[in-house]
Amino acid sequence: QVQLAASGGGLVQAGGSLRLSCAASGSFFSINIMGWYRQAPGKQRELVARITSAGSTDYQDAVKGRFTISRDNAKNMVYLQMNSLKPEDTAVYYCNADVRRRSFNRPIAYWGQGTQVTVSS
Repeated sequence: QVQLAASGGGLVQAGGSLRLSCAASGSFFSINIMGWYRQAPGKQRELVARITSAGSTDYQDAVKGRFTISRDNAKNMVYLQMNSLKPEDTAVYYCNADVRRRSFNRPIAYWGQGTQVTVSS
């Protein structure tokens, strides 16, 4: 089994910062892309940022310049540093990882349990 455990959410005022962390554990061969998604009430889940094992990153336009995604491959962890938070960033944030259980397997997407981020105005 592969598990993703996310942490670091909370309540913050607009303009503040939060750092989310997500740790992957279990038995697997490799992790390619790791990312963060979010889902606000009444809206679909959307990509926030993602990062490959080589360090290439991709961001949603709304968070460019404010959020930074990083990862520690040795620890199988991904982070999301969120600065200059806005009320519209309020959502449940989910970490995601494309995991290859064995060298010959296709990657499968796994999801963390979600962590609430609330930004007050």
